Amino acid sequence: MPTVPDRILLAPDLEISRIVTGLWQVADIERESGPIDPDRGAEALAAYAAGGFDTFDMADHYGTAEILTGRLYERVADGSLPGPRPRAFTKWCPAPGPMTAEIVREGIRTSLDRMRTDRIDLMQFHWWMYEHPGYLDALIEMARLREEGLFRHIGLTNFNADHLRLLLSHGLPIISNQVSFSLLDRRAAGDLAAVCERYGVKLMAYGTLGGGFLTERWLDKPEPTSADIADWSKSKYKRFVDEIGGWPALQAILGAAGAIARKHGVSIANVATRWVLEQPAVAAVIVGARLGEREHRADNLRLFDFTLDEEDHERLNTAFATTGHPPRDCGDEYRKPPFLTASGDLSHHLDGFPKIYTAAPVHGRPDAGRVDTGSIWEPLAGYSRAMRVGNQIMVSGTTATHGGGMVVAPGDATAQTAYILDKIAASIQALGGRLEDVVRTRVYLTNADEWEGVSRVHGRYFGEIRPANTMLEVSRLIGDGYRVEIEADAVLPDRR
Repeated sequence: MPTVPDRILLAPDLEISRIVTGLWQVADIERESGPIDPDRGAEALAAYAAGGFDTFDMADHYGTAEILTGRLYERVADGSLPGPRPRAFTKWCPAPGPMTAEIVREGIRTSLDRMRTDRIDLMQFHWWMYEHPGYLDALIEMARLREEGLFRHIGLTNFNADHLRLLLSHGLPIISNQVSFSLLDRRAAGDLAAVCERYGVKLMAYGTLGGGFLTERWLDKPEPTSADIADWSKSKYKRFVDEIGGWPALQAILGAAGAIARKHGVSIANVATRWVLEQPAVAAVIVGARLGEREHRADNLRLFDFTLDEEDHERLNTAFATTGHPPRDCGDEYRKPPFLTASGDLSHHLDGFPKIYTAAPVHGRPDAGRVDTGSIWEPLAGYSRAMRVGNQIMVSGTTATHGGGMVVAPGDATAQTAYILDKIAASIQALGGRLEDVVRTRVYLTNADEWEGVSRVHGRYFGEIRPANTMLEVSRLIGDGYRVEIEADAVLPDRR
């Protein structure tokens, strides 16, 4: 059996363990028993690093994980703990809102201070709602801070394929995206993996054991009651089980994985994680650790003692054929129903975020309202981004214009479509509507050959709504870099 995990270059100057140690359970431990002593926490992290598990993943809200890592750095530097400086990734997860240079710098500086370092190996970014385009401002500023040396590289957390492509097409230096990926949740193997291959981005996979459901413990066992799965992780992943076909679907996957495990003399957990590691877009899997408590380092090393052969993949593919997929794309479970999260419903959380646009009254029309989005053209040409009259909302032709005039993802019609539809959705929401109220869209392309990518993005937004639609090729759009323009009409039902 190998003595340390395999390693991989996430970037030319960043070699990491293919098993990244996740520190989200620090928050759980501290909720139960109070803050972890920094020295004890640092020593627990050092024990992982000494075994080759020297890459840690955390976030600004994982309890004191950043502080424990900072103490580890200090003690490695002063020689009181052995070994080289481990790699550490963290995440910044701000609430949607204006992302000024000062706000972004302060968010990053907080993590730098807690981690007692002048440079973070990988700074990852999470954003709650695409309708608010502040994520683009944040990442543009993060790219500047990277040039200043505040971190080596930029990663994302829970971004779907369309928005990952948008950011990469815009030229932002993103090297990774952390998403759910498992035998239960195979969404990342589709469109997201294709974007990663095209742009050379790697995936960091979490949830590979489905909250513990992808283990021997649940093979050939009856479906648990809610009382049996009271912890947050099992509650979350039970929702994934329900979405892909319920308990019979899980048993089909466990049966296949169990047969493969017996063949190779390993555990079902090993098979489940090995399958994810063998996906071409995956750089590493993130395995949670309860510091100072139980650990599974020896069992995890078995991942590098075998590979899945053609027969194994055929067995798993047969099981997959009897199961479905979680809805929508990676990360969407945090942004729209069904919310496949521990709480099961984030609508109360998301509804509390401010809307980016504000409706204004129309002079002399008490039944009307309008929305401006800050485009330089709206006041110049004398039009509104969207107008509501009675229960009807009409959205003007919209291009991928950010802020006062920046062209988003210039030259990429597919990427621009996602930005445009987010902007349309935000305009409709400001006037009291929802994307589900859209009854017609019109799409104008400068090159009809780009119809398919644009149509697929349109389908991901409207596949369940199915508005009337027209797509046209036009000779040109006003402004350099624009490849697509979209307008929309909505009719609001009486929701009393």
